[in-house]
Amino acid sequence: MKTIPFLRCLNMKEAIHFYTHVLDFELKYSNASADDWVVDLINGEAELGLTVLEGDQKLGINVFVRVDEVDELFKKYVSRGLIVPNNPDSPVHNGPIDQSWGNREFYVNDPSGNTLRFGQVIDQ
Repeated sequence: MKTIPFLRCLNMKEAIHFYTHVLDFELKYSNASADDWVVDLINGEAELGLTVLEGDQKLGINVFVRVDEVDELFKKYVSRGLIVPNNPDSPVHNGPIDQSWGNREFYVNDPSGNTLRFGQVIDQ
């Protein structure tokens, strides 16, 4: 069994660019385009669906992505154009931090307001 979250986006072209150029995802199907209503993305074993259809999903969904090297991944995304908001009210958007529940995490908001929460289990 595999769960594949769908994220609603306001602009498919902008969403595809963000997910493929900043966050390392690839189009699952080579013939997919920004003109499609739904686009499937992959990154290794991870898979996401992007949709512009209002009935498929609400805006502002949160998805947790477990990774092995959260600090290196954050640096990579910043080097690819991830904008760090410098938000003192949400330091986890500014870079990886250790959470009280045993994860080191950083959060990324996509252009439509969905949040991907990248996290690594802290070695105890």
